[in-house]
Amino acid sequence: MVAPYRHIANLQDLTDEEAKEHFDIIKKGLGVLKEVMKPTGFNIGLNVGKIAGAGIAEHLHTHIVPRWQGDTNFMPVLSDTKVISEALTSTYRRLRAKL
Repeated sequence: MVAPYRHIANLQDLTDEEAKEHFDIIKKGLGVLKEVMKPTGFNIGLNVGKIAGAGIAEHLHTHIVPRWQGDTNFMPVLSDTKVISEALTSTYRRLRAKL
């Protein structure tokens, strides 16, 4: 997740400098995730406003979700799904070492 330092709710309220920094960090995050986790794709997105699914509607943030062939968003309802799990602390350590 990438979030600007300033607490704002809307993308259009970012200054040009904040927008550049935000997307520079997204680009860096993609590079680190590619190197460390070897995904075959990504979902990158913003949920702007509570009705759009923003869990913290007052603070704009961008999600970077690595994806692999065969993964799924419907794990609780699908049977026989293969999952590679890793403790969040382990993932943090691996990514932190590259940052």
